[in-house]
Amino acid sequence: MGDKKIVSATSIKVGSYLIIDGVATKVVSTQTSRPGKHGHAKVRIDAVGLIDGRKRSLLATGHDNVEVPIIEKKSAQVLVVNGDTANVMDTESYETFDLKIPDELKDQVVPGVNVVYWEILDDRVMKQVKNS
Repeated sequence: MGDKKIVSATSIKVGSYLIIDGVATKVVSTQTSRPGKHGHAKVRIDAVGLIDGRKRSLLATGHDNVEVPIIEKKSAQVLVVNGDTANVMDTESYETFDLKIPDELKDQVVPGVNVVYWEILDDRVMKQVKNS
């Protein structure tokens, strides 16, 4: 877990993923200012945390490198539901662990159902329920 790659700040587009202050985020807007006489283009990136939903901003010069999280999409089977947490088993590694159930999936997550989860940096996030 925790894979990331380095890309140029100017290559970041709306909808792409980015690491700001050690947090995986999804980019919601970018602004590039034109370079001055002796300066470099500046890039302002606004993004929302994938886990906490908090807004974050990054200011970089155009030639700066930024970190992009490598997101692994995996599937797991729900074993037990306890409140807003599901104990799941990865369908490939058979590892069992707990995942927080997102509000929009609460009605669909029941024992026996398969879900898609993302591994992002050191977090695991339930993203959707697989239709059988």
